[in-house]
Amino acid sequence: MNPQESAQNLLDFIDVSPSPCHVVKTIEEHLARFQFERLDETEIWTLKTGGRYFVVRGDSSMIAFVHGEKSVSETGFKIIGAHTDSPGLRIKPNPANKTAGLERLNVEIYGGAILATFSDRELSFAGRVNYQTEIGELEQCLIHFEKPMLRLPNLAIHLNRNVNEDGLKFQKQTELNLILANVTEQLPASQFMTLLHSQLPNAEKILAWDLNVFDTQKGNLWGANNEFFANRQIDNLASCHAAITALLDESILKNDSTLVCAFFDHEEVGSESHCGASGSFLTDTLKRINDVTSRNPQDFSRALAKSFLISADMAHAYHPNFPSVYDSNHLVHINQGVVIKVNVNQRYTSDSVSEAMFMKWCEQASVPYQMYSHRNDLPCGSTIGAIVSANTGIRGVDVGNPMWAMHSCRESAGVLDHYSMIKVMKRFLI
Repeated sequence: MNPQESAQNLLDFIDVSPSPCHVVKTIEEHLARFQFERLDETEIWTLKTGGRYFVVRGDSSMIAFVHGEKSVSETGFKIIGAHTDSPGLRIKPNPANKTAGLERLNVEIYGGAILATFSDRELSFAGRVNYQTEIGELEQCLIHFEKPMLRLPNLAIHLNRNVNEDGLKFQKQTELNLILANVTEQLPASQFMTLLHSQLPNAEKILAWDLNVFDTQKGNLWGANNEFFANRQIDNLASCHAAITALLDESILKNDSTLVCAFFDHEEVGSESHCGASGSFLTDTLKRINDVTSRNPQDFSRALAKSFLISADMAHAYHPNFPSVYDSNHLVHINQGVVIKVNVNQRYTSDSVSEAMFMKWCEQASVPYQMYSHRNDLPCGSTIGAIVSANTGIRGVDVGNPMWAMHSCRESAGVLDHYSMIKVMKRFLI
């Protein structure tokens, strides 16, 4: 596979994964091609040496692992962590309102989205719906409206004369309602509920949902030589795709060590949930893997002490139109290598030891690397890395690929960098 093929595979991965639940479903489909077995957290696990498994929590977080030939107390766990969620808009429980002959949907802001980028785009919605069947049973279903259904029209410049001086701003409560349909005498019912019922033919009553608003435009390669790509949710589905691509290599799957890819929901809102990185999901899973084969109560602690975590998220590429927001000694550039992220206040889990280890893997994989440190006078973002390291005691490094427009409705990154990330992840997992 060459760099452009790997980038196109990523775009295809994102296009069919408009919500965290869809991300997990897409990864599960990839795992099925390599005979991974789904485990249930409510059942007793029986694991085979060399076995391939995955477990899902909350429908939107997943841990996939290959049970190594040697015990984890001897080798430790090799872990790559990423997150399935992205900032944006979520549909509220009672969303439909009818005003001026229009049905609009009320939304809630999820995470730190750049709200202006959602205007004047062909939007739709997707996610999980829970409902009651005609015989009274509770069911759930994933839905995905691929065609444009929603829009947030901008205000004409004649009515907002200072928009180019003051910037495009939306009042968060009153100005983010998304237009869905005309209200007519022939269509008196809520078109939103009608659309949901069209996807759930056996639903007697729709009860609740987790629905993302997403941009329907497909991902594209762009640039004079197709050296860049653009899509929604690059943060952080690019890291999810790189991790699962690295794991699903037959030369990697047969391994002495136990290999783990952990994909968490709710990173963009702090990870504080039963299926987020701050919850017990990873620790529970690692302990169960250890307990299947271990008899010594100290073996799990020994395994964690020998383990390593690559926390993979995205990084802020240098934007030459805005040089003042970067530390001039720590500029990272698109298509010039993967990024090691450093923050002494522990927003990232990297330290000098883990940084050096990752540098060595990059050199062994013939992958260039760059170092990123945030400006002192701007607040620094965070990742799952420090959370997982604090909860488990596992040493880790925070890395990512440089990108533009992080948290925009449509983001951009580099073809060569995605290919490089897959290569160094493979080297780590060997």
